[in-house]
Amino acid sequence: MSETNREGKRTARERMAEERERQKARDKRRRVLLVSATVVAVLALAAVVGLLAANSGDDKKKDTSGPVVAPKGASGDGGLAIPLGKDGAKSKLTVWEDFRCPACKQFEDMYRSTINELTTQGKLKVEYHLATLIDGNMGGSGSLRAANAAACAQDAGKFAPYHDELFKNQPPEPDDAFGNNHKLLDLAGKVDGLVTDTFKKCVNDGGHDAWVGKSNEAFQKAKLRGTPTVLLDGKDIFADQKNPLTPQKLKAQVEKADQ
Repeated sequence: MSETNREGKRTARERMAEERERQKARDKRRRVLLVSATVVAVLALAAVVGLLAANSGDDKKKDTSGPVVAPKGASGDGGLAIPLGKDGAKSKLTVWEDFRCPACKQFEDMYRSTINELTTQGKLKVEYHLATLIDGNMGGSGSLRAANAAACAQDAGKFAPYHDELFKNQPPEPDDAFGNNHKLLDLAGKVDGLVTDTFKKCVNDGGHDAWVGKSNEAFQKAKLRGTPTVLLDGKDIFADQKNPLTPQKLKAQVEKADQ
C-alpha cells in the first residue's frame, strides 16, 4: 500500500473517530436537557399535587405554643421569612419549603448552585419560608424540628450552609429522622463554627418552635399549591407547566433585570 493510501485511510479513520466523539457530545447534551426538563416537570406537578397535601395536613397536635421568637434578621410580613442575599437586589425569590419534602429536595438539588451564585453576586434576594406540611401528612415532628434548627442556625449567621446540608441529607419521606435533635446536631457539625452551646440549647429547647408554627399557619392561610412554592418577583415559576422557569432561565431573567 502506498504512503498516500495509508495517509488517506488514517485520515478517514480520524474523521470517523472525531464524528463519533461529536455524536457522543450531542447525545450527552440531549440527555442533560431531557433530565433537566423531566425534573422541572416533576416539580411543577408536585406543586399541583401539593395543594391537596397542604389542605389535608393537620399540625394541631404539634406543640408550638409559647412566645414567638423570630430568628435574628427575620424579615417579611410578621417577620416570618429568613432572607438571603442583598436587600438592594433587583430580583426577589420567595421560597416555601419543608425540610422533609422530597420535591423540595429536588428543587434544591437542581436550583441550588444557580441561586447561590446569583445571591453571592448581589443580583438576587431570597426569602425562605418554612412549613411543616409533611409532619401533618405523615406524622412525626421532623419538619418542625429541622425548621427550628434552621432558625437557630440563622441566629448564628449560618442558615444558608445548614439549610443546604439538611436538604443534601434529607431522609426518605416516611422516615422521621429529623425528629431527632441528635441527628440535626450531627448535621450541624458539617457547618464550620455552627455547633456551639448556644446553638445546641436553641435546638434542644425548641427556641423557635412557636415561630415555625406561625410560619406554617401563614403557609396554610395563603392556600399555596404546596411545597415547594417558588415565586420570582411574585410570579409562581411553576405556574406554566409547559414552560417552567428552569435554572438557566432563572439566571437569564435575573441577570437581565440587574442590567
